[in-house]
Parts: sequence; C-alpha cells; structure tokens
Amino acid sequence: MYSGSGDRDGHEDDGAGDQARAAASRAVTAAADAVTTADAPADPAEGVAATTARVAYVDARALVGCRHRLHLDATHPERLSGVSEDVGVKQRREAATAHRAKVRDTLVAADPENWVVIDPDRSASTRAEATLAACAEGVQRIWGAVLPQEPDTGRRGGCEILLRDADRGGYIPIIVVNHKVTDPRQPDPADFHPTTSDLYHWDPRPDRHVRIRTQPRDQQRLAHLYRMLQRHGLASPALVGGAIGYHFDRILVHDLAPVLEEYDRRYADRIAVVRGQLPTVPSKVPECRQCPWWSRAPMSRDGAEPAGPSCEGWLAAHRDVSLVAPGSRAELLRRHGVQTIDDLAGWTGEEPEDWQYEPFGETVVTARAWISGAPLVRRVERVQVRRADVEVDVDLESYQEHGAYLWGTLLDGVYRPFLTWDPLPTGDEARSFGEFWTWLMAVRAEATGAGKTFAAYCYSRTAEDKWLYESARRFAGMPGVPTPDQVRAFVDGPEWVDMFQAVSEQFICPNGKGLKKIAPVAGFGWRDPQASGEASMSWYRLAVGYDAEPDMSQRTRLLEYNEDDVRATQVLRDWMSPLVPAPHSADAEVPAMTDFRNPDPVRRNICT
Repeated sequence: MYSGSGDRDGHEDDGAGDQARAAASRAVTAAADAVTTADAPADPAEGVAATTARVAYVDARALVGCRHRLHLDATHPERLSGVSEDVGVKQRREAATAHRAKVRDTLVAADPENWVVIDPDRSASTRAEATLAACAEGVQRIWGAVLPQEPDTGRRGGCEILLRDADRGGYIPIIVVNHKVTDPRQPDPADFHPTTSDLYHWDPRPDRHVRIRTQPRDQQRLAHLYRMLQRHGLASPALVGGAIGYHFDRILVHDLAPVLEEYDRRYADRIAVVRGQLPTVPSKVPECRQCPWWSRAPMSRDGAEPAGPSCEGWLAAHRDVSLVAPGSRAELLRRHGVQTIDDLAGWTGEEPEDWQYEPFGETVVTARAWISGAPLVRRVERVQVRRADVEVDVDLESYQEHGAYLWGTLLDGVYRPFLTWDPLPTGDEARSFGEFWTWLMAVRAEATGAGKTFAAYCYSRTAEDKWLYESARRFAGMPGVPTPDQVRAFVDGPEWVDMFQAVSEQFICPNGKGLKKIAPVAGFGWRDPQASGEASMSWYRLAVGYDAEPDMSQRTRLLEYNEDDVRATQVLRDWMSPLVPAPHSADAEVPAMTDFRNPDPVRRNICT
C-alpha cells in the first residue's frame, strides 16, 4: 500500500496516474448563465450531441482526461450537487495550495520591489483588470495573474507567475505545481539536457544535473496561457514557459513551439464537447476510479428520471472493449473495428501492426477470461515464487511527499510496526526508519549465520524503493540509517522480492493487478471495508492531529490496515507457491492460457 500521491492497489495496465489526477480535480465549468438554448440530446448516454452550441468556458485542466466526463460535467452539473469531493483529490488540492503559498512568500520576500501580487479575494474580472494594468506598466513579476475570459474561444485561465521578458518584451507564463518536474541525474554525457533557470534570476541554460519528468498537462497549460497572452499582444516572442515543481529548486523551461499544434487540436475538440457540438460515449480509463459519473446516471432535462445509465452500466450493457483494454488500448482497437469484448475475444487474425502494448494474444485471452468470469489466467504451467527459510513481509505508509511514517513487517506470523506519530515532516522519521533497517538487517544476518536462506517481500516495490533511497539520503549519518549504496546492494539483490512483479509475470489479470484485486482470489480479506491508499491519507491526518487533537482510533485503523497488507502478501505467496502440496493453490485453481486459446464459446466457459 502506498498512501502518497496515489493508491498502488489501483494498478491499471494503462498506468496513466497523472492523467487521472489532473482530470479528477477538473475545473470545467459550463457557464449556466450563458446557455443559449437547445433541446437536450435525445440519448446523452449514446453520445447524441445537442444541435445548438452552449456558450461555455474551460480552463487548461479540461485538456487532459476523459471527454465523456467533460460532457457530463457541462450538461448535468446539477447531478453533482451534494457529491462529496474525493478525499485524495481534496488533500492533493490542499497540499498544492500550501505549496504555492510557500513559493509565493519566498519569491516575493526576496525581491518585493519587483513583484505585484494580485489580490486572490477579488472577483475574476477584477483580477483580470489588475493583471492587464500591471502588464501595461511593465511590472517585472506578477503573482496570481488572471487573464480575461474569451467568450468567442471559451478560454479562461490564469497562472501563478507572469515574468516579463526583459530581452524581447512580453511575458513568460510560469506555473507552480505540487508534483515533480525533474529528477536528479549524474552529470554524465547525454544526448539532451533540459533547460532550467535560477528561481530568482531568469537565465535559461542547459542543466546537466537533472532529467525531465514528463508532464504533458503542464505543457498543455502553458500552451493555453500562451494563446491567451498572445490574444492581448502580451506573449513573449521566446515562445517558452516555465514550471516550478515540488522541490522548488529551479524553473524548468518548456519550449512551447512543438506543443502548440497539439494544443490547438485538443482545445478545439474539448470546447466543442463542452458546447455540445461533438458526441461522446463512455470509455474506461484510470480516471474512472475516482469519477462520480462511474456509478451516477445523468438526468433528463426536467430531472424526473435518469436520461441513461451510469458509465459503468453503459459499458457493461454494451460489453465495451475498454472494460478489458482500457485507455489508449481501446482507442486503438476501435480503429480496427473492435467495439466489444466479444469482438476482441473472437479475434483470429494477425495482431494489429500498430499494437505496442503487451503481447496481443494475451489481450485476446483477457477478453475470453472476462466472458468466462475467470479473475486470473496462468501464463505459466507452474506458478513459482522465490521462497526462503526466513521470510519477512514489508509494507510502508507514507504521506504525500512528506515522508514515510510507518514500516510494517511480518515475521513468523508476528506483526511488528516501526513508526512515528509525530506529524510529518519530522526528524523522528529518521529514528523509526533507522530502527526498521537495523531490525531487518539483523534478521537477515541471523538467518545467514544459521545457514538459512532469507527473503523480504513487498507488493509493488516502487514506493518501498523510493522511500528506502530517500530516507537514506535525507537522514544520512543518523543511527541505524544505511547509506544509499547499502540500500542499492539490498534492493538490487535476490533477497528483495516484489510480489507484484511475480503476479504480473505469471498471470493475466482481467480485473486489475492491485493487491486488493489479487489477494481475495487467494482467500484473503481486509478487516476494514473502506481500506485504500487514498482513504489512509485521511486517516493519517486524523491520527496525527493535523487539524485537531490526534484521534487514537485512526492510529489503530492505520495499523490494522498496514498489518492486513503484509498478511495479504504472505497469503498470496503461500497460495502462489506453497511450500507443501496444497489443494488450495494457484496451480490448482487458476485456468491456463491454453484453456482460452480457442474462441469457441464452450471452451471460453471453462471457469463458469
């Protein structure tokens, strides 16, 4: 479990987490006071567009994510009244607000004479007037800029910083985001070095110490702002924008010239969707996990009855291919005439030439398994997981990017947590991490000394590896804390076993690969029905008292959740590769790919 910026239990083949997060916090707004008039679509669920345009505005966040959600948000805003905001989305939004406030206060304090801060409590139109006035005066740096809404194009938006281009004139848009925009890199030779600038003095130059972390949503937002500046003759001829990320250590400079054509195409599509000029239909994407429309039906114009099924209901009724091939896979398959799961299951020819995902035969088998109801399909004749004489299960809990507050372990059936309840960030995190590492290495050394084999197991090692390395760097030299080289020697060795990798390599998973999807097949269940990485972030805030007195019951809840995760990993391992022959095992219970090679309906129903 990873209670940082997303839930590792929510693994999708598509892996488009950033896209989901951006769209989940969407600020699409149909201007209800400016609706011209139109009969509602005869059947919105079928994607029949209205015949007249809806005057509406969208900002850059509408450019990434689900088109159908965009349509539903604009057409049926009343259906979202009273819908509580997703906990994870709310917390990320609040964290982003705090991050931007920190950046604003730091930058403005360093050079107050050259900054104008637009009052955020004023109306949007007043802020836009103040922004244009500051630009007309040639102010060097403007914080909280808002540009005038454009009724004809539908554009609206603003950015954290407008930086005057002293050399060419005009302004450069700079956004402040609460995600990473670069990763560190050793200054070795490379074909490409990203351009960055100092935070306090605009001086773009190649940076050999970082590599870009691709964030298409940032580029789309900057292109959106450039077009709005261009309309008022305020865009810098340099055709660049900037992004200050989570680490707040530099400005990443984006070249907007290669982005504008794609932006223009995407924007034209999205504004047409919002204005009811283009049809949309549901399609499963990672965003669906947090979307209220997944299980909520749109209503008719008079609100008397649903105008169609929810997205989940529509997809199931149509047996839509995106249920087994979500995201861009479904888009590609539709271009080849595959609309339904049955179409895919019946595929008998060569694979599409432009297929660039997992082996296409496995995608076909996934469709056949879905039809039969099989939750898993074996890729291999015999499922195997590395076993050892001494086995430790490990699972961490982190809070956003602030740190890892809990390292949970399971050894010989005994759960042992290493944790701090001091609110993150805290120096006490070094103590709990050092104790965890010291204990783990002691168990390993004792096993080796006794002539026994040792292995430690996690589920999806990405988060554990990240916080092992980051903790080693942040707390270097403190008691029990390893060096990065010691961490590397352990995680790159055979004793660190990723059960998610073992599942991915040996099973086809029609319903997803998350631990909470796979462990129940092995017979494990969580005590808390609301258990999830997103939910645990809310529990953590209550447990440490970010907003009030600490809630001891939430501490118990987090510990039980963490314990269930490590026990789930153990149960899954024993089921996949039992140490003694057992009737309840993956080999005995999971059908093999050969059972689904033939598209004949009788063979496809082997698991029913």
